[in-house]
Amino acid sequence: MSEDTGIAALLRRNLHEVFGERDAARRRAAIAELYAEDLVFADPHGTQHGQAALDKAVERLHEELPGFVFTETGPAQAVEGAGRLAWGFGPPGQPPRVTGLDVVLVREGRITSLFTFLDPTAG
Repeated sequence: MSEDTGIAALLRRNLHEVFGERDAARRRAAIAELYAEDLVFADPHGTQHGQAALDKAVERLHEELPGFVFTETGPAQAVEGAGRLAWGFGPPGQPPRVTGLDVVLVREGRITSLFTFLDPTAG
């Protein structure tokens, strides 16, 4: 698959259309398109199963950090059914307050697992 239509594209769309999307209807539509129904999402806060649970996790994130936006901090990379994308999260136009890395597993063109790693904070 090319970078524009394969796993790398899924990673970028996930960052912007799922985690960056504040409109619940658009976010849920993106989740339904990009993710398998039996998805697993794991981050330092716990593990979620299914599309509805992922949507609730993203909604909580936006409630806790209103106005923050996601930016890509490196290129999306993909190998044989898996990919990764580094990102930053913070107020628009400012350096990110949080940085991390998403790692996905993909089956039949949809994300089956998303593992989010947060970088240690300085200080």
